Amino acid sequence: MIRASAGLRVLHLGKFYPPASGGMEVHVQTLARAQAALGARVEVLCINHAQGGDGVSHEFHGRSPTREEWDGPVRVTRVGRWASVLRMDVMPELPRALLQALMRGVDIVHLHTPNPTMVLALDALPWLPPLVITHHSDIIRQKVAGALFRPFELVLYTRARRLIATSSAYVPGSPLLKRFRNKVRELPLGLELDPFLTPSPAALAAEARWREQAGTPLWLMVGRLVYYKGLFTALEALTRVSGQLMVVGVGPLEQEGKARARALGVEGRVTWAGYLPPDELVGAYRAATALWFPSNARSEAYGLSQIEAMASGVPVINTAIPHSGVPWVSLSGQTGLTVPVGDAEALARAARRLLEEPGLAERLGQGARARAVEQFRHDVMAERSLALYAEALSVPWEERPRGTPAEGRS
Repeated sequence: MIRASAGLRVLHLGKFYPPASGGMEVHVQTLARAQAALGARVEVLCINHAQGGDGVSHEFHGRSPTREEWDGPVRVTRVGRWASVLRMDVMPELPRALLQALMRGVDIVHLHTPNPTMVLALDALPWLPPLVITHHSDIIRQKVAGALFRPFELVLYTRARRLIATSSAYVPGSPLLKRFRNKVRELPLGLELDPFLTPSPAALAAEARWREQAGTPLWLMVGRLVYYKGLFTALEALTRVSGQLMVVGVGPLEQEGKARARALGVEGRVTWAGYLPPDELVGAYRAATALWFPSNARSEAYGLSQIEAMASGVPVINTAIPHSGVPWVSLSGQTGLTVPVGDAEALARAARRLLEEPGLAERLGQGARARAVEQFRHDVMAERSLALYAEALSVPWEERPRGTPAEGRS
């Protein structure tokens, strides 16, 4: 695989890139780095999420500059944003930056969606190198915007050689993926697991500190504080089970979440940790009794924080979101427990089982770590992705859209 990928030129088009927080952002960085380690020449083109260079939240909607940098062997171009209007980013420099990246030589363009700005930019190009799209999630909540944007998606998804679903469970519920079912392939998202499997001294120190501060049981939530994460369900469940809830993340629902915690009488039992540096986050996982993952919509298609918890040997309590990869990542009875969507009592009952049933939490934690190592390592994901690229590059002429050049373009 290393010899086959040596010199392969890959351009990832993400929305944002770390230190911006978020599952898609972490995935793009992890995949880009892992592909580069296998010998590919990898670039990332994305939106500059912040005015400065150290912001972690992409809720910022002001003006940011364009800048280029290197993330190890990965070249990263963060294109400046002038404004954000109705979730569309105004980026006058994007066409030039995209053309410059293509002119440096690209064998595969890998787009990560939902990503309206990049979709429109690619639609405007008369030709493209072979295109692969990872479909991270359907547009669920913004129904009107999604319907208006669908024709632009269809144009690009028609041009793509391959479409990647993060799990086979997501495909039957996605009208867009079902329409192009013959081009869909599965690529489970992976992570670099070593920081969780063999924690650093700083992570172990953080674990001890979190244990001392929070006591036991410690329930953990990790992710952006947005509508589909189920924050309010978790707060209501906390009224029915003992322990402390640590909420790791930032987002537009933080203040409403704090108000809800006060109204429910659990304000003193919730720690709003905000964004945590890597070692602090590893320590929080290790100190936790379980990860609560009560997401409530198919906008949550996967859940990378589940894998982080699993690699840390921590059981996951997730939800049975129909046609989502969430309950596939952590399997009920093997690596955690799965409860109905939006059911605070069921979430609390599952948490109490971990406290009351002898050996259950330990058994699920061991199963969680084993599944993470077997299925979700970053190097395995990278090798699978390069195999998918090879398949896309070998697509015969009759599978290509009409009216496109034959010389390595689709």
